[in-house]
Parts: sequence; C-alpha cells; structure tokens
Amino acid sequence: MIHFSAVGVDTGDVANRFQTIRDSLRETGFALANREAMSPLLSKAGLVDWNEFARSWDDLGPDVYMADGGRYRKRRHAVYSLSAHGIVRQPAQPHYQSRDYNPLNGGVQRWFAPIVIDGGEGSALAAILRLCRQMFDTLAPASILQEAAWHVEAHQFRIEARTGQPGLPTPEGMHRDGVDWVLVLLVGRQNVASGETRIADLEGNPLGSFTLTAPMDAAWVDDNRVKHGVTPIEPLDPSLPAYRDVLVVTFRASEPHAGGEV
Repeated sequence: MIHFSAVGVDTGDVANRFQTIRDSLRETGFALANREAMSPLLSKAGLVDWNEFARSWDDLGPDVYMADGGRYRKRRHAVYSLSAHGIVRQPAQPHYQSRDYNPLNGGVQRWFAPIVIDGGEGSALAAILRLCRQMFDTLAPASILQEAAWHVEAHQFRIEARTGQPGLPTPEGMHRDGVDWVLVLLVGRQNVASGETRIADLEGNPLGSFTLTAPMDAAWVDDNRVKHGVTPIEPLDPSLPAYRDVLVVTFRASEPHAGGEV
C-alpha cells in the first residue's frame, strides 16, 4: 500500500524535480522520473487516493482487436479536454490509428471499455492530468497555447504474461504515437521480468533505455522527436499471475495524426 499526502511537501524540492524533468524533455526528447521524483509532484497536484486508483486495474476489459491473435492485453480508454478552465471528459469515441503508424492493429476504429474510475477534480487521474498539463504547457510553443484545449487520451493497460506466452507491451515495436507528448506511468508490476523501455531517435538510433519497476516510475516522451518501445515481459514464477500495469496519457494540440499504439 502506498500512502502519502500533500501536507509538508517541500515546494522548493518539487520545483527542482519538475525542472529536471522539463529540462531533460527539452534537451533530449525524453525523461525518466522515478517514484521519488514523481510522488511529490503528484502529491502537489492533488493525488491522495493512489491505492484505490491502482485497484481499478483489476477490472479492465479485454482488447479484442489484437491482429496477432494475442489475448495478453486488457485495457480501458477515455478522452478528455484540458484547458485553463479545467478537465472535461468527452463523449466516448473510438481509438483510431492508421496502418502507417500501427501496421498490426491500425486501420480500424477500436472501441474499448470506458475508464470507470472517478475523473473528478479530487481524483488520482485528475492529479495526473493536471501535472501533465503543467509540464507540457511549459514546453509547448506559444502558438499552441493560444489554441483551444489540449486533446487528451488516457489508456489503462494490463499486459499479462504466461510461460511460453510473453506479454507484449508494444507489439508493433519502436514507434511514435502521432501526438505531441506522452506520459507512461507505471501503476504496478507483479511477478514479471524485463519490460525495458527503449528510446530511439526518428532514424532508429538508440538514445537510452530503462525499466520502470516501482509504482509511479514514469517515462515522459516528446513524440515529435523520439520513438519508444517496451520489450516483452515474462513470468518469474510460472505458477503465479504475472502482469504489468501502466497508465498512458497522450496530449496533442492539433488535429489527430492517426498515430501509433501506446
């Protein structure tokens, strides 16, 4: 169980952690932020119900669109509009990607079970969205900030692994999502090996790699500048459940690019 509160957060330390992530995104196109960095940032953004939030991953629906026939992925999906006026959940809509970005599952409108966790102002999800907006507002060109609200998609993923049946967090390999910014936030991992996040430039040259291991470990990505992918996961103990839970949040300030998988 994870317990923390915004009370007593060192605002100077929070500002330094925020700046470190922002500077890495600006300089390299990506940033790794471990739990020690993310926890105070999320706490300051209003996160107080992480445990309830994490439990919601036990109630995800199956992804029935996997063209490889795999049944290793469960997910839920929601769309939001974010602006200075707040967070507004949008009507349910399909997740669409062209085959140019997603040759495995693209080219069709995919309707996923909706996210059911509370997205209200005091929720964990709202705190995560607020932190993302604060970060991406500082990096976006002024011309973008003059536009209407950010278009945001949130994806809950559970990738399961079994003996002889590895789970594929990114079955299409290294990719871009066709958005402006991406946050990959680890919610939990149980009884799994690997799941290494890899970053490359647009020509495919490796830039870095790391493994999200603790709840709240995060990868921040400038989707216009780099590609990302995650290696397959395998069970450590084949007799026990094995899975990796993440929240992926994408932000874009323009019309859809029909982007890649997240």
